[in-house]
Amino acid sequence: MQSSKTREETTLSGHQADGRDAADPAVWVVAGYRAGERTQLVALAEALRWPFEIKQLKYRKYDFLPGLLRIPSLVGIDERASAPLKAPWPEIVISAGMRNEPVCRWIRARSGGKTKLVHVGRPWAACGNFDLVVTTPQYRLPQRDNVLQNVGTLHRVNEASLAAAAEEWSQAFDDLPMPRIGLILGGNSGPYTLGPNAGRALGRLASAGAARRGGSLLISTSARTTSAATEALISAVECPHYVYRWSLDEESNPYLGILALSDSLIVTSDSVSMLSECCATGKPVFMFDLAAGQTHTRDFRISADLYRLLMRIGPRRLTRDLTLFHRKLLESGQATWVTNDPPARTVARGTDDVESAVARVRDLLRD
Repeated sequence: MQSSKTREETTLSGHQADGRDAADPAVWVVAGYRAGERTQLVALAEALRWPFEIKQLKYRKYDFLPGLLRIPSLVGIDERASAPLKAPWPEIVISAGMRNEPVCRWIRARSGGKTKLVHVGRPWAACGNFDLVVTTPQYRLPQRDNVLQNVGTLHRVNEASLAAAAEEWSQAFDDLPMPRIGLILGGNSGPYTLGPNAGRALGRLASAGAARRGGSLLISTSARTTSAATEALISAVECPHYVYRWSLDEESNPYLGILALSDSLIVTSDSVSMLSECCATGKPVFMFDLAAGQTHTRDFRISADLYRLLMRIGPRRLTRDLTLFHRKLLESGQATWVTNDPPARTVARGTDDVESAVARVRDLLRD
């Protein structure tokens, strides 16, 4: 999700555990070190409606070693620069990422095994090392009693957040004709490349669709969108439009406003998180396939070629297969490819993956 740092910090300030009721379980969020992971962890913690503490860690250069060795340890973190990890121990720890796994298992060991570990995404250690793993199709995890196979990622997009964003951003888009098409851009990721060729093709395609309807485009880039792809896309747009160029320092990010005020959404196929968030709006969602083919000439990127090779011959745990995620969206009617005609039936709202995860976490304490 692309909400700004300031907005996220403001949201979190009201959920700390200082005023925790004695009947509430103690929840720690061992913060992810990637933005997408942090968003998912906070989304789950907020949805549980229990006060929670965020444990931000400072990692050492050799932080990967305890994870590779699969040992419970704090060796990989700088304890003096990290949030304190001490009793009373929590009932629930929510985390993600290989670097955090040894820390979480160390916490459980210190609690005498009472702390339940909830891992989001794909764990490095075997799934049996966690009480619950919340995952998505691209990771290809095995079917296990303690593995929740959601369709999309956890997120903070819901009716309340969309309504608030619509109120905040409605005036900014007032001059743009309707229908408004939200155009959400990811970037280079794994085998997918969003370069000038793909950007130009997407700009032409989305612009033509908006122009045919007498509408406009609401365009948002993201942290992974390159300037070359952005400029190529914008140069191809020939209809009224609004452009947000992602910035780490900017306090006000219109991403949620675009989701709330668009009549339909086009999203590049590389981003599972943004596709999940767009599907949660219940609006028509169209995926733009970044795999070179029908719509554009290939943008060469050597790391993308290497990733495709690794997918064919390497261990599955080292790669993701996003085509499995795309297939789930297509089968459930939540999205279709942008080159296809819109589905005749009503578009399905994204499955409530957050509530599914909440129910399973609560089950851990009942058990």
